[in-house]
Amino acid sequence: MAERAWCVVVPHHARGARLARHRLAGELAPIASPELLADAVAVVAELVGNAIRHAQSLPGEVIRVAWRIRAEGNRQRLEVRVTDGGAGEPPRPREVGIDSIDGRGLAIVAALADAWGVERDGLGQSVWARLSGVRPAEAEQHHDVPEEFRQTLSG
Repeated sequence: MAERAWCVVVPHHARGARLARHRLAGELAPIASPELLADAVAVVAELVGNAIRHAQSLPGEVIRVAWRIRAEGNRQRLEVRVTDGGAGEPPRPREVGIDSIDGRGLAIVAALADAWGVERDGLGQSVWARLSGVRPAEAEQHHDVPEEFRQTLSG
């Protein structure tokens, strides 16, 4: 597998996170290991959710979500990037109590990713994460998309 890349634009509201998860799962399911797919879906959900809750949108009330995957030997490397209009302060993990309802998003990203970070440019702010996993055997690459991700992107 050569490097493959995707970029989607989703609404800057709760539906945007669902749309991003479904699109990512649909594109990666045929080529990524189940473990890498599950981690990638969780990371994108957290990053898009954070962009919706804590940052401004890009022009047009949208968020840009991009990812690329490539094989390196028997490993797969995946980078995901969520770009929004930026927030007052750069994102950083928070310390939260055991009873806290939220605030764990970037801690989850840090736990699942090999590395993550924040970049600012003329477009806005991007939070990226790099993940890796064992490259699935050819026979295992054609697993079904989980039922929860089979819904259409229209609604």
